[in-house]
Amino acid sequence: MTTMYAALLRGINVGGSKKLPMAELRTVMEGLGHDGVRAHLQSGQAVFAAGHGDEESLAAELTDAIGKRFGFSVDVIVRDHAYLKAVMEACPFPAAELEAKQLHITYFSEPVEAARFAEIDPAAYDPEEFRLGDRALYLYAPDGLGRSRLAGHLARPRLNKGLIATTRNWNTVVKLVDLTAAPG
Repeated sequence: MTTMYAALLRGINVGGSKKLPMAELRTVMEGLGHDGVRAHLQSGQAVFAAGHGDEESLAAELTDAIGKRFGFSVDVIVRDHAYLKAVMEACPFPAAELEAKQLHITYFSEPVEAARFAEIDPAAYDPEEFRLGDRALYLYAPDGLGRSRLAGHLARPRLNKGLIATTRNWNTVVKLVDLTAAPG
């Protein structure tokens, strides 16, 4: 039985570094035996079907293959359709009432405890807000991510030490759920 997954690559095709053409990423993934590989946008996500492995082993396999093919390391998180859909549906903010640029999800490589972010004073960033979920952080940034002071604070290396963390806007979150849904 095959499962549909999304591969979320961190920090590629941004600012001229770590160029990774999506057509070549598809080739690498197909070479790993994955079916139905489709890249979404140029910013580092692809969907695929796999009949072997789990999220962690698939991410490690893809990380290794990218390193061998392109000569640089890329952090990869792999999540299946059920997880992506559950995280989307658990959004604590009224997604249907917000513009996509106002809502983001940061996916983490492993569960995070609220204590990791305890130093953050929510009142200091009002009206911006964040909430933790299942290996995810939901960020409401009413003026968009680029103007968010809270996003900058949340991305500090010491807060994310030991984790792979990669953020997607709400449009991409929804699209990945759609693209990983079983056909038919």
